[in-house]
Amino acid sequence: MKPTRPAVLVGILVVVALLSWLIVRQIYSELPRLPWTAIPTVLLLAVGEGYSGWMTRARIARKPDTKPVEPLAVARLAALAKASAYVGAVFAGLFAGFSLTTVQLLTSEAPGQEFFVATGSLLAFVVLICAALYLENSCRVPKEPDDERQNFR
Repeated sequence: MKPTRPAVLVGILVVVALLSWLIVRQIYSELPRLPWTAIPTVLLLAVGEGYSGWMTRARIARKPDTKPVEPLAVARLAALAKASAYVGAVFAGLFAGFSLTTVQLLTSEAPGQEFFVATGSLLAFVVLICAALYLENSCRVPKEPDDERQNFR
């Protein structure tokens, strides 16, 4: 599995943001209000992935008071991180499209409130993407120093 490239995530975010902006501005009045509950939920997921990354990094480095980590568990965490990064980019783009639509309507009360919900959700998903990239990076096998490789030859 190759590492996730941040440029691909930014590309996904931008394309989905433009598509959702084009669609949402046409049908905005027919859509239900955005739920604010996405913000704490996604932030909680980001905290969980960040903590998992921190613990996984310590366990792979065999720091004191940590148990060795199972290779299959690391593979599962890496897959979770990769999936979270891509899904986070899609949803961040979706909420960015909502933010672009509602920023033009800030003078009204309901769209003004939805702008803050959409922007908060966008930022929460960006935090999730960062936590996912950190978790994925934490799952990498550390490189051996040159001295250790020469001892095994």
